[in-house]
Amino acid sequence: MTDHVTYFEIGTTDPGAAQAFYGATFGWAFGPITPGGYRMIAGAGNGGGLWDSTDVGGEGWAVFYVEVDDIHAKIAQASANGADTVIPLVDNGAILFTHLRDPLGNRFGLWQRKTAD
Repeated sequence: MTDHVTYFEIGTTDPGAAQAFYGATFGWAFGPITPGGYRMIAGAGNGGGLWDSTDVGGEGWAVFYVEVDDIHAKIAQASANGADTVIPLVDNGAILFTHLRDPLGNRFGLWQRKTAD
């Protein structure tokens, strides 16, 4: 697989205001909230979500995610090229993901599908 962008996410400490803005601007509807404070964006197909970032640093962001085959190797490669970790590697049961910051200050995400054990 070639690394490619597959998903985007909006992080905010005010999900109600974000839903109102993006709903009014793009006509997006939002799915039910998960226990982790996440809502899928219905207008984005399966390609976008809104995350209440209060429990993970309280920052706001709009980030793209790149799907990779080996997230550990890709984190090491990005770090060797000057990236910093913003959100350390998370295993949510279905995927592994992390947020990194490139040397220019831009935030991006990496994710990897988990295989069945």
